[in-house]
Amino acid sequence: MNPHPHATSDASEAVTPQSLRKQYEAGATADELVTASGLSYGTVLNRLHDAGTVMRTSWQTRRMRQNPQARQRLAAHLRSLYEQHGATLTELAAAAGETRRGARRLLIEAGGTVRTTQQTLRVRAAARAAERYKVALSLRARYEAGATVPELAREHSYSIATVYRLLHQAGTRMRPQHHHGPARDTRKRP
Repeated sequence: MNPHPHATSDASEAVTPQSLRKQYEAGATADELVTASGLSYGTVLNRLHDAGTVMRTSWQTRRMRQNPQARQRLAAHLRSLYEQHGATLTELAAAAGETRRGARRLLIEAGGTVRTTQQTLRVRAAARAAERYKVALSLRARYEAGATVPELAREHSYSIATVYRLLHQAGTRMRPQHHHGPARDTRKRP
């Protein structure tokens, strides 16, 4: 004989996975959520899992509670590094003194979205291209002010070919080449 299923109360159904996640990410522990919601520990964990919550360790909770404003500032700083400068999760972890997982959690708390490896490579390539274009523009300004290509190459520790390529990239109008050595006679000799 099948036992009758337990009747669920309307109160337990009103505690949604998203509301539990919001409280948990604000600093509440799973035990505190159990007490506040009246749900079992397993139900709370299942609903947090259903909401896609990244769980903390107890030391992370203690650390978070010590200074939540500092944590928010750190999370915002990591998001800036990640989104504006193309930093990787490994670099964020080093900057924050966290693990990659901890850095990822902080990034998500600040409203950031984790990129794929390909997206990170594209962001970094675009940042390098922008930086290279700035260098090209500064080389162009120096060249147009009278500097020679060999001088620019020595100043910036670039090869002459790289300087020419960067000048070309910046749309520089090149000066005519000077012929060093004896002047050539353009008349035909008999």
